[in-house]
Amino acid sequence: MIKDKSIFVLDSYALLAFLENETGSQRVHELLDLAKIGKIQVSMSIINLGEVLYITERERGLPITQKVLALIEELPITIEEATRDLVFGAAHIKARLAVSYADAFAAAQSILQKATLITGDTEFKSIEKEITIEWI
Repeated sequence: MIKDKSIFVLDSYALLAFLENETGSQRVHELLDLAKIGKIQVSMSIINLGEVLYITERERGLPITQKVLALIEELPITIEEATRDLVFGAAHIKARLAVSYADAFAAAQSILQKATLITGDTEFKSIEKEITIEWI
């Protein structure tokens, strides 16, 4: 019997921590190493990727953002499209809780994929009882 791989969802906080070598970056690095050898799956919503890109461009400019995107595309992260189910799930979360719309996508993706959300963003405290969160 083949056991399903554990799935971990990165929010923008986790990916930015990794890219900027901030607190929590080591744990994200460990997860990416495990994903590279096929032990786990790491995913991220295209909405959260967009958040990483706009923050990077705002802080560092477009040329650096293009390099960062190229780096991200080489990482073993599955970028999940904004499907109808994901959008409706995020809208439901946003309607009920005080989280940003982008964070609602990370939470909804965690629910849909039965995954652990990797974050250090305290905004997720409001949904902590509904999803599994690993705090970095």
